[in-house]
Amino acid sequence: MAEIPHSKRYFRIGEASRIIGVEPHVLRYWESEFPQIRPQRADSNQRTYQRKDLELILEIKRLLYDEKITIEGVKQRLKHPLKPQKPQDSDHPPVTKEFVKRELEDILKILS
Repeated sequence: MAEIPHSKRYFRIGEASRIIGVEPHVLRYWESEFPQIRPQRADSNQRTYQRKDLELILEIKRLLYDEKITIEGVKQRLKHPLKPQKPQDSDHPPVTKEFVKRELEDILKILS
């Protein structure tokens, strides 16, 4: 993953594109597709991204390029992030000392 410099608070589009690893026009396109990306505008009307913007853009890039999710899929993922699923108690027996002991005894029997 790209490293966002800690020494800066704001990044112009050229810096942001180098950090993210995409061309500036890609950032502008993603800005039009994802309402979560809203860079501020400097007095010169140039986009200025904050660290949180870059972190979000890196996540969007990861989902699009690494996980091969469509833009619509990424929009849904950002609206409803996946939560890690907890295994149901009925799916797995509780891991206790007795359970481990029985399992090890069974393994010893198999190996004997």
